[in-house]
Amino acid sequence: MIAGSSERDDDLRPVLVGQTGTLTGARWVLEGEEVLIGRGADCDIVVADRQVSRHHAKVRRAMAGFVVEDLGSKNGTHLNGRQLKGPAILQDGDVIQVALAAKLVYVGAEATQPLSFSEAAALGLGRLRLDIQAHRAWAGSTELDPPLSGPQYRLLELLYGRAGQVVTREEVIEGVWPGTAANGVSDQAIDALVRRLRERLEEVDPGQAYIATIRGHGFRLENEI
Repeated sequence: MIAGSSERDDDLRPVLVGQTGTLTGARWVLEGEEVLIGRGADCDIVVADRQVSRHHAKVRRAMAGFVVEDLGSKNGTHLNGRQLKGPAILQDGDVIQVALAAKLVYVGAEATQPLSFSEAAALGLGRLRLDIQAHRAWAGSTELDPPLSGPQYRLLELLYGRAGQVVTREEVIEGVWPGTAANGVSDQAIDALVRRLRERLEEVDPGQAYIATIRGHGFRLENEI
């Protein structure tokens, strides 16, 4: 369970802050193991809207901080504009959107530490993990060291955010080389970047094929346990 808004000092604990409708300005201090969000009266955060499922989503504690996940809701849960396909670690400033009915901002008390491989596996988060704020990456149980180059990391972050979905070459150009016209980056340059990123991942997690080429469409991250 969680504590709602109060006059006590909650600055040292992470909170969820309502951003829309009747929830605007409301604060919920995260101090328990699990926060249930939905339309049902038994939820910790009640969103009284027909678009919202009775038990829509939950935020739960993990070793690294807090994880948000959808509970099979009809209208979905989004994190920073992207629909959740599985559990996701919350970072300071992340925006959780519950259907189209409510937005909650996660305010972290302090920077979180990356999940261990065993915890990531238990949560179903996949073999590949990123610490977005620190620009660090782990494949299997090993951190990529030396760190990825800027273009390599931007490509990996783009694919990671769209895991299981195809990312087109045009989206790669925009994500890796923002502001560059599509005809300003050759297919050879994109293929070389993808090949080098595959090699770096293979170095620390041999035999695991993370990046699939979808001929005629683009690339897809395969991030299974």
